[in-house]
Amino acid sequence: MAKSTGALDGKVVLVTGAAKRLGRAIALAAADEGADVAITYRESAREARTLVSELARRGAEALAVRCDVTDEIGVREMVWEVARVLGGIDVLVNNAANYQTVEFGKLTVAEWDAIFASNARGPFLVSREALPYLRKRHGRIVNLGSLGGLRPWATHAHYCSSKAAVHMLTKVMAKAFAPEIAVNAVAPGMIELGEKSAAAFMKRIAKQTPMGRDGTASDITAAVMFFATAPSFITGQVLAVDGGLGL
Repeated sequence: MAKSTGALDGKVVLVTGAAKRLGRAIALAAADEGADVAITYRESAREARTLVSELARRGAEALAVRCDVTDEIGVREMVWEVARVLGGIDVLVNNAANYQTVEFGKLTVAEWDAIFASNARGPFLVSREALPYLRKRHGRIVNLGSLGGLRPWATHAHYCSSKAAVHMLTKVMAKAFAPEIAVNAVAPGMIELGEKSAAAFMKRIAKQTPMGRDGTASDITAAVMFFATAPSFITGQVLAVDGGLGL
C-alpha cells in the first residue's frame, strides 16, 4: 500500500513501549499521518512483529527494536539503530511505562525503584540520547504522563509520584531544549482498552466522569498527534485528556 500523506509525511516517529495498548495505537496513528515509525518493546516480540507488519501495510517504513528503556547502553544503541535505519528522528513519544497498585504501607523500596526506573528514568534516557537527532530536525517530544501525576491516588504512591516527575521533566526539557525542540506531555485519565478484568471498575469511573464515559485510545492518539504536529511555540504543556475526571 502506498504511504498516505498527512501532517507527518516524511517524518520519522519513535514510540517507546509500543507493541501493545496505547503505544500501539500511537504508532498506527503516526503511520496514518504519513510517518515512518520505529517502536521499542521489551518482552512482547510477537506483538511487535505484528505491529511492524501492520505499519508496513499502511505504507510506513517500520522498525521494531528490543530495548529496556531503563538501561543506558541499551537506549543509546537503540536510538543509534533507529536513526541509522530510518535516517533520523523527528518525533519522540516516550510511552513506555509500568503501572501498579499497592497499598502505601505495603509498598517496598524495590517496587518504588522499579516504577521510577521505567516511568521517569526511561523518558530521561531516551530523550537525552535522541537529543542530537531531534535538534538537527527541530523535532518534537511528547511524553505520556497521567492523571495520576496531577491527582493523588492513595494506592498508587509510586506511580503517581513517577508521573508527576514526568510532568516536571517535560517542563524542564522544554526550557533546556528550546528553541530547537518543543516538549509537551499528554496526561490520560481512565482509558478503556478492552480489559475484561477492569470492566466493573471502568464502568464506575465512567459514571463519575463529567463527559459520561471513559476515554478511548483515539482520544489519546489525537492529543499526541496534536503535539507532534503543533507549532513549536506550544511547549512545556501538560494536557489532561480525562473527560473532566480530574476537575
